[in-house]
Amino acid sequence: MSSLRPWRHIERRKSRQIMVGNVAVGGDAPVTVQTMTNTPTSDAAATIAQIRRCEEAGVDIIRVSCPDKASTAALAEIVQAAKVPIVADIHFHYQRALEAADAGAACLRINPGNIGSADRVAEVVAAARANGCAIRIGVNAGSLEKDLLEKYGEPCPEALVESALDHIRILEDHGFDNYKVAVKASDLFLAVAAYHQLAETVDCPLHLGITEAGGLIGGTVKSSIGMGSLLWAGIGDTIRVSLSAEPEEEVRVGYELLKALGIRNRGVRVVSCPSCARQGFDVIRTVQALEERLQHIRTPMSLSVLGCVVNGPGEARETDIGITGGGNGKHMVYLSGVTDHHVQDAGMIDHIVRLVEAKAAELEAQAIPQAAE
Repeated sequence: MSSLRPWRHIERRKSRQIMVGNVAVGGDAPVTVQTMTNTPTSDAAATIAQIRRCEEAGVDIIRVSCPDKASTAALAEIVQAAKVPIVADIHFHYQRALEAADAGAACLRINPGNIGSADRVAEVVAAARANGCAIRIGVNAGSLEKDLLEKYGEPCPEALVESALDHIRILEDHGFDNYKVAVKASDLFLAVAAYHQLAETVDCPLHLGITEAGGLIGGTVKSSIGMGSLLWAGIGDTIRVSLSAEPEEEVRVGYELLKALGIRNRGVRVVSCPSCARQGFDVIRTVQALEERLQHIRTPMSLSVLGCVVNGPGEARETDIGITGGGNGKHMVYLSGVTDHHVQDAGMIDHIVRLVEAKAAELEAQAIPQAAE
């Protein structure tokens, strides 16, 4: 594909690879999608239920807060129940990091410069090494060190990068290199500039995020602009879309972002028109219904939903399944880019769902022999 369409090609930054549990991050591994639970981690049942919903949405790695001993006490049960690696989010309390590592966390999100004495840092690094934990250094413009704020006067790319390098130096002084780094900010210009500077300075995997991005719509737009521009430049090995929304929504938006750039393909990629007076059916409600009912499809495939024949046939030629609105409630269905049959308004959504499910099964069957080879 890239040789025929070079304008679609993204050259990824060369980073070294680390393991977060059984998930590779960096190198030539796929860009992974993360989220974070918002249930009290001490409530293992509620946290596991939320993790399960995120797993169904396709999450690769999940982070949970560990602010107290009750949270780390519940962590072993959560880790055992989860199908994906668990990252323990630690702030300041080095003891929580030790407990989380022993409980089976695949990664510790902790800034080594913020946990106290050199002896405490050494203990955390030793615990991470002994338990096979990665460490994620998480620099945030909202919580920069006081000395850096005094030095630079305000959060700026140079301050974020210097903070990251300071934390990196601590880990490397202990001979620990199983780490990844984030330099997040709610200002997308600040975050993007900081990631570009850091990417030129280090070879470790980078965790992307526009932090405190906002609600579902506003946060999706900010994250897509910020992270999308970085990913387009080849920067980023794992992402978290930070939204004031349920964690599974963060996962879905993350995959849509990666799908739009052709970096990851999971589930149905919907091509649909904004609708207008020419539409032969209610495009908006149809797309809403299809997106909801096709969330269970994991096989990569494409579906075009166009309200009329102006752009419908052209889009349908480029998708696995397509539907174009016609007159008198009679619409054209395309399979593999070729006109195939008509469908009436009544039962149209059910019909498209059945076609997508059948196509997904067909593609899965084709993939099995290739995987065996």
